[in-house]
Amino acid sequence: MIVRQFISWVRTAPASDRAEATRSLARAWIFSDLSEDDRAAAEGALLMLLDDPSPLVRQAMSEVFARAPSAPASIVQALSVDQSCVALPVLEHSPLLIDADLVDIVATGDSELQCAVARRVTLPASVCAAIAEVGSAAAALELIENPYAEMAAFSWDRIVERHGHLAAIRESMLVLEDLPAATRLALVAKLSETLTRFVVARNWLSADRAGRVADEAMARSTVNIASRSRGDEMRDLVRHLRQAGQLTVGLILRALLSGNMDLFEQALAELSGVPLGRVSGIVYDGPSSSLNALLARAGLPESTYPAFRAALEARNEVGFISSVGGAVRLRRRMVERVLTICETDEAASEPLLILLRRFATESAREEARVFCDELAMELAMAPFHRELMAA
Repeated sequence: MIVRQFISWVRTAPASDRAEATRSLARAWIFSDLSEDDRAAAEGALLMLLDDPSPLVRQAMSEVFARAPSAPASIVQALSVDQSCVALPVLEHSPLLIDADLVDIVATGDSELQCAVARRVTLPASVCAAIAEVGSAAAALELIENPYAEMAAFSWDRIVERHGHLAAIRESMLVLEDLPAATRLALVAKLSETLTRFVVARNWLSADRAGRVADEAMARSTVNIASRSRGDEMRDLVRHLRQAGQLTVGLILRALLSGNMDLFEQALAELSGVPLGRVSGIVYDGPSSSLNALLARAGLPESTYPAFRAALEARNEVGFISSVGGAVRLRRRMVERVLTICETDEAASEPLLILLRRFATESAREEARVFCDELAMELAMAPFHRELMAA
């Protein structure tokens, strides 16, 4: 009876009163023990209110039903395709919307609606893929920052491809601990591309010079990212590098001279098709002829063989130091030793010598930076040490 009186009254009541009454009716549906007749009448009234000319009425209904698993599914579905102020609560929270509903909203809705979907606590891979594929940059950012999103690797890559030029997207992704190494590298490539275009447009560097600086920075970043990759992730990273045309002689030689044997061996295995275990055996204990055959099968130029042999011989004699400063100093000694050997080897090509000279300069500058940082730290800590000794 009360519901019937409500239906009669609501036709002439002001919009604000209708909204409050609708909120109360929706709450009664969820929390009150209505009889079957009253529940049927309440559902009819709520369905009727979906056609109310004031969005305040439908928004009130949406706010009550947004988190309720017992809400009428047909009403929630209708609210989800209403105007933004009505649809947002149910799009962000309702457990009654299925994946197909959400994918359709992402495909047809505006950025605000896409962002609401991207904030959902439970967000399956199919919906994440839809946002990655057609969502706005704002929706992609919401998705990146949603710890409950089930993101597939290809969805990460698609976001990088579409929005990686935006600083906010890059910064949000790069702080993620579990970001795939290949995706992290693709982000660095986007940053490098953006910066290169910027400095060239400003006439700060020529296009050729800017390209060389960017390539060197990319190579350093690649080795750095690879140093935190193991097993399948390393294999996927190397495969990504090969597909992107970035698995170059310079990168492989840099990996070896940086002490990243995992990257070096995985790169040779990927290029040669030789199993990784066999590659490791040749690299560590194999004769010079076996190493040459492996490098040839990997498609590396014969003129680079002296550099790889010299670097491996230096590694076998002195090993790698695990600390950051030690690794920098050892890399410099290795580069200088390899450069010295190659300068007296007629088989070494001029491009290889140019590359090694750049490596020598880079390693010397890096060692100097580390030394200065350590010295500055010692000077900063000196007063504290004096006070400690006096105490």
